Amino acid sequence: TTNTIMGDLGHEGDFGVTVEELCLLMELRGPEALQKIQENYTDTETLCHRLKTSPADGLSDNPADLEKRRQVFGMNFIPPKKPKTFLQLVWEALQDVTLIILEIAAIISLGLSFYQPPGGEIEVCGNVSSGAEDEGEAEAGWIEGAAILLSVLCVVLVTAFNDWSKEKQFRGLQSRIEQEQRFAVARNGTVIQIPVAEMVVGDIAQIKYGDLLPADGVLIQGNDLKIDESSLTGESDHVRKSVDKDPMLLSGTHVMEGSGKMLVTAVGVNSQTGIIFTLLGAGELEEEKKDCKKGKQDGTLENNQNKAKKQDEAVAMEMQPLKSAEGGEVEEKEKKKASVPKKEKSVLQGKLTKLAVQIGKAGLVMSAITVIILMLYFVIETFVIQGRVWLTECTPIYVQYFVKFFIIGVTVLVVAVPEGLPLAVTISLAYSVKKMMKDNNLVRHLDACETMGNATAICSDKTGTLTTNRMTVVQIYVRDQHFRDIPRPDQINPKTLELITSAIAVNCAYTSKIMAADKEGGLPKQVGNKTECALLGLVLGLKQDYQAVREQIPEEKLYKVYTFNSVRKSMSTVIQMPDGSFRLYSKGASEILLRKCSFILGRDDEARAFRPRDKDEMVKKVIEPMACDGLRTICIAYRELPADPMPDWDNETDIVSNLTCITVVGIEDPVRPEVPEAIRKCQRAGITVRMVTGDNINTARAIAAKCGIIHPGDDFLCMEGKEFNRRIRNEKGEVEQERIDKIWPKLRVLARSSPTDKHTLVKGIIDSTIVEQRQVVAVTGDGTNDGPALKKADVGFAMGIAGTDVAKEASDIILTDDNFSSIVKAVMWGRNVYDSISKFLQFQLTVNVVAVIVAFTGACITQDSSLKAVQMLWVNLIMDTFASLALATEPPNEALLLRKPYGRNNPLISRTMMKNILGHAVFQLTIIFTLLFVGEKIFDIDSGRNALLHSPPSEHYTIIFNTFVLMQLFNEINARKIHGERNVFDGIFANPIFCSIVLGTFAIQIVIVQFGGKPFSCSPLNAEQWLWCLFVGMGELIWGQVIASVPTHQLKCLKEAGHGMTQDEIMEEELAEDEDEIDYAERELRRGQILWFRGLNRIQTQIRVVKAFRSSLYGGIERPESRNSIHDFQAHPEFIITDSVHNIPLIDETDVDDESERSNHNHSLPVTLNCNNNATESHVYLGSSVSPCPASPLHSLETCL
Repeated sequence: TTNTIMGDLGHEGDFGVTVEELCLLMELRGPEALQKIQENYTDTETLCHRLKTSPADGLSDNPADLEKRRQVFGMNFIPPKKPKTFLQLVWEALQDVTLIILEIAAIISLGLSFYQPPGGEIEVCGNVSSGAEDEGEAEAGWIEGAAILLSVLCVVLVTAFNDWSKEKQFRGLQSRIEQEQRFAVARNGTVIQIPVAEMVVGDIAQIKYGDLLPADGVLIQGNDLKIDESSLTGESDHVRKSVDKDPMLLSGTHVMEGSGKMLVTAVGVNSQTGIIFTLLGAGELEEEKKDCKKGKQDGTLENNQNKAKKQDEAVAMEMQPLKSAEGGEVEEKEKKKASVPKKEKSVLQGKLTKLAVQIGKAGLVMSAITVIILMLYFVIETFVIQGRVWLTECTPIYVQYFVKFFIIGVTVLVVAVPEGLPLAVTISLAYSVKKMMKDNNLVRHLDACETMGNATAICSDKTGTLTTNRMTVVQIYVRDQHFRDIPRPDQINPKTLELITSAIAVNCAYTSKIMAADKEGGLPKQVGNKTECALLGLVLGLKQDYQAVREQIPEEKLYKVYTFNSVRKSMSTVIQMPDGSFRLYSKGASEILLRKCSFILGRDDEARAFRPRDKDEMVKKVIEPMACDGLRTICIAYRELPADPMPDWDNETDIVSNLTCITVVGIEDPVRPEVPEAIRKCQRAGITVRMVTGDNINTARAIAAKCGIIHPGDDFLCMEGKEFNRRIRNEKGEVEQERIDKIWPKLRVLARSSPTDKHTLVKGIIDSTIVEQRQVVAVTGDGTNDGPALKKADVGFAMGIAGTDVAKEASDIILTDDNFSSIVKAVMWGRNVYDSISKFLQFQLTVNVVAVIVAFTGACITQDSSLKAVQMLWVNLIMDTFASLALATEPPNEALLLRKPYGRNNPLISRTMMKNILGHAVFQLTIIFTLLFVGEKIFDIDSGRNALLHSPPSEHYTIIFNTFVLMQLFNEINARKIHGERNVFDGIFANPIFCSIVLGTFAIQIVIVQFGGKPFSCSPLNAEQWLWCLFVGMGELIWGQVIASVPTHQLKCLKEAGHGMTQDEIMEEELAEDEDEIDYAERELRRGQILWFRGLNRIQTQIRVVKAFRSSLYGGIERPESRNSIHDFQAHPEFIITDSVHNIPLIDETDVDDESERSNHNHSLPVTLNCNNNATESHVYLGSSVSPCPASPLHSLETCL
């Protein structure tokens, strides 16, 4: 071995251990790992020495040494996937169907404009002279095609640029999150916080509850450490780690309990998460970098791949939704990198897609009719009325006519399809996200922003969100005296004082401390756990010094630590006294800890018996009054334990009992000053705020009353987690939806709740069917254990300051200032996005309706559209793009918070909007047709109607075009309001973009009319004509007031459009929920294929659903209300014996695709697979899961059912 070590020293930069050795070591678990350490290094101390680090002091801060370590062992970061290049984004934007139609039309039109028919004018072919021969038209013929292409280019570039900046923003945000993530390591004997990316092999890191481990390592000292490794191994139970049983800690796993120190042994691509990343192809690194694999045989690689597969299974099945706070860290990170939102199709997108398809169909029909009418007219005119025969030499000329008709048809289609829509949505969301950053909302998933506008319920944490999270002790009960404020040191016996000081100093995590304030005159800075900081603050308030005690008893000397967790709700530390006996200090929630106390320190500072009777009195006299003031009560106690016989440290219940109570303190976390106002706004906006907290019910109720969540005299429920669980579960202990439905509408405060309760509540509210609108729930969370609830909610808010990495990972929006009032801002922005899009639709559809009808009638009556293709494009593409910019960037105002939330299936285009669209369309059409047919008489000019083909553009048609555009401009101002408000100018100057765009468009319009000439078919107008055009345009504003006077409710005939899902579809949606989760590989397939895949998947699910329901369908459909999860369906035996069973692989086939397949069906076949019903979060790899459906005519019939 000496030789090998000497050899290593040569090439591994004189560290006594190689990267490969460490890699191999990290792959082992438990006893094998220990054995390996003993074989190779005798113990972890030696490993530390070989890595040239000291277990107590850590590395030296020598930059050269750190740099060398980075060179030898790698950096602690996984290279992200290369972003898409701008050209790729352009290519993707080009895939849009409407754009493709336009491109084809433009190319055909261009091609034909350069094509000269042979042989000049052939008399026999008829006098309907073809357009391309006259010189004038031939010169301008190409312009139309070129203009279309130019506009397509415009749209494509804008879209691509948008996507690119979105991607860039996302990456910036990502790196911001990554830089903010810091970790405590020991350097030169002092503990400092460094960015995760700067950690190197050999660092000694301090780990504690709630951490996400940033690198692999070996535990060198631990207190009661439990780790959730589900993200790597799929094992949902927490794994106990200890130096002598299982010291291996892996990156990407979460510390669920305890604390300790670890020696970092593998970072970046060499860590376990990194290896899997490399397999997933996330870190596309050159082969050399894969140091880990260099020395290995293929076996290990194979093993790794299986491991990665197993991971996917674990993720796909997500065995226990609650215990694994975070299913699939790896996938999570992957998804984050690909910037895929977690709920692919938001409500808004769903409605828009549906609307766009409807409009597209209508446009297609219109354009087809136009083409057919024109062709018939031509054919009848030429061959029937004039009685000509079709001659072969005339074919090119006739074809040219047909092409001209085709182009007119395409123009109609182009005008009908709202190209501006996708742009408006993107701009609106991107703009909102950017602005929300200023309002302390860091949006991780774009659509969360819009979902927030529909929120109907917010389940909020208390600590830190509603309150300031600066805990302070305000009352204390000691020596049988109840002090309403902190006593002077001389009011307490020195012995008791000393006891209080050591009990707090030793039995608080050493990472919690109080530092000097950053700013002069500011409050001292609390670092670490806030409750512990409050206690330390009490020690300082009693003029004692906790730091001295800690120096006397450093962390290594603590004999045993029972760390705080959500089950115990207490924390205890054992120290060995100089005489060999032990002393246990304990602190925890008073109602829990007082049960374990048998003695209490009295007036004379001697312990006296503490009987159950005394306990009740204490609760009545001390604890309840404190709790009613909204204080959190903490009991501090101690116990002396003999050295002989040695206590059984593993038997925690025996150890932490028979305690002596020293004191009970009341800690207050003051309500944030801006919260009551924010909550009042929420309630006015129709959003119910519920408080879910771990505190006791009295404290919770007091705080809720201070915040205004509950008002005295209202009908509401406040309950504890235990009671809540008792009421919602049936005899078998299963949660029943019907029972939850009885509780949640009135529930306002849920106290002493566990993370599971929070998840159950959120799920219960979301799945509830007793209200006609499906509830949209937002949840705030900061702890590791809030992960499941944040994921389940429609919008998850994580705390940027207090939040653990796990919570941030599961959330959609991060509140950078942890403040509840930022949530109200998010609601405002969300509603604003929705309204911006409605405004844009109102404007856009008016233009479309008018333009389509004008083009259509014009083509049919006068054989030639009165609005030329290029003019149409100017109106359509350019004005739309600008209008979407103008209307999508309207800033939100407080008035948005005065209305109730729109429901999920509320139509995008309300009756009022429909009234506005049709009303304005009628006005515009009347004006245009008047001008078209009697305009020449009014203005006393030549008629442009039967002008010859090569004649120059007429003033007549120019006036029509000009009037049309000016009406749109003024209508854009009308479109600023969608709820029928009178004052359309309200707040117009708050939006400089809007003003500049309206004026800019007007300026360009003047240029086009006066100097546009042939390409735009315009002839200059004189001042009088301009004034008339302007006057008619202004008429729009007056007409807008007329429309606003018509009451909407009397227009029963108006239909709304752009609905969300109907009830049956929702039901199907829910059963097809897994199919809707979209994996990012499929996102690459882009929209067309997605819809196609979805269609197939939807049909499969529908077939399955129909089969499942077959018995109930033919026996009359059951009430949908009784659908509490899937338990009802389990009654039907057909469930198992349907044809679709052949899709289900045996459980032991570990092929990933089958695995995802299985989670795919698990909604509909819960009996065969003993899976958890909550596996809806699994990701479906759609490519592989379009399984063969039994194809028979009966199935298709059933699908229609």
